[in-house]
Amino acid sequence: MNGSGGPRAEDASEANGRDSWQPEAVIVPMLFVLIFLVGTVGNALVLAVLLRGGQAVSTTNLFILNLGVADLCFIVCCVPFQATIYTLDGWVFGSLLCKAVHFLIFLTMYASSFTLAAVSLDRYLAIRYPLHSRELRTPRNALAAIGLIWGLSLLFSGPYLSYYRQSKLANLTVCHPAWSAPRRRAMDLCTFVFSYLLPVLVLGLTYARTLRYLWRTVDPVAAGSSARRAKRKVTRMIIIVAVLFCLCWMPHHALILCVWFGRFPLTPATYALRILSHLVSYANSCVNPIVYALVSKHFRKGFRKICAGLLRRAPRRASGRVCIAAQGTHRSSVLERESTDGTHVSEARALRPCAGTSQQSPGLEPGPGPSWRDQNAPKGIPAVNAT
Repeated sequence: MNGSGGPRAEDASEANGRDSWQPEAVIVPMLFVLIFLVGTVGNALVLAVLLRGGQAVSTTNLFILNLGVADLCFIVCCVPFQATIYTLDGWVFGSLLCKAVHFLIFLTMYASSFTLAAVSLDRYLAIRYPLHSRELRTPRNALAAIGLIWGLSLLFSGPYLSYYRQSKLANLTVCHPAWSAPRRRAMDLCTFVFSYLLPVLVLGLTYARTLRYLWRTVDPVAAGSSARRAKRKVTRMIIIVAVLFCLCWMPHHALILCVWFGRFPLTPATYALRILSHLVSYANSCVNPIVYALVSKHFRKGFRKICAGLLRRAPRRASGRVCIAAQGTHRSSVLERESTDGTHVSEARALRPCAGTSQQSPGLEPGPGPSWRDQNAPKGIPAVNAT
């Protein structure tokens, strides 16, 4: 995302900071906190549902699992640092995190887009060639594809390890782009093409052909079968996820293209658009679990089971050992066992309790990372390094 660092110079903060209130310093971090909480809990539930009882055995579920991992890593590695730039005056996390955070942001972004492209191909083969694709659509091949996805993501995001650096500027420590403008423009253009444009083209082509085939199916027996209905439901859910990805990341990439190849003056309006593009793109990583819950009965049932289990387990953790006295024998024996599942002693007979127991304007820098504001920018407007 853009270079990240302090929002204000110290002297400007001394002069104006305490006499004026900047809404973005409170509202934007609160929104990022909301995204962080919803995304962390939601994606963790998705992973729990898929991993519980070996649910992630189909190719589609493996891809959804990988997408959940990428989204969860994106939220954890990006959102907390992005939220701090609106409240802190400088970059306080050190040179290593300056490089690592932005690298992980782009790594997970590539992994998400490549995973969506892969799952679109998987859905097309499952719908169009259900029999012939069985040998290809195996868990082993899906895991190989996931490995390839992360390998390509590492390859494309690797340059961002040197793209950003920590430095001093106006008595502030900032994390900002270190490359020259031509190199940054080329890199940002490559990121747009390979992380957004090409995956969107693959998504559009495969889902268009999939929907066309589904609508042209004339066999009422095949169309009404439970297997075909299940495939349609899964395909509909994945299409919604793909469309949301395209819509959520579109403002961010459009802003970058305007900065490099159009006119994007530094004004309060463009500043608001910049913040909005960040919020919408980051929110994409927390909306997928909501889509799964709304569209898929399987995920709704899994979410309810996990939540119910957590609620039942919490008040019963105080249960200690339970003694079972053997009856009907000449000699009495006592069996002591640790009650790890919180069994109520009152629910069983003969049981008794035992004792114990988240061409551009000169002041704006493109890129999908956090931004920092310099002392020459209008009050409340971030200006990112122009070098």
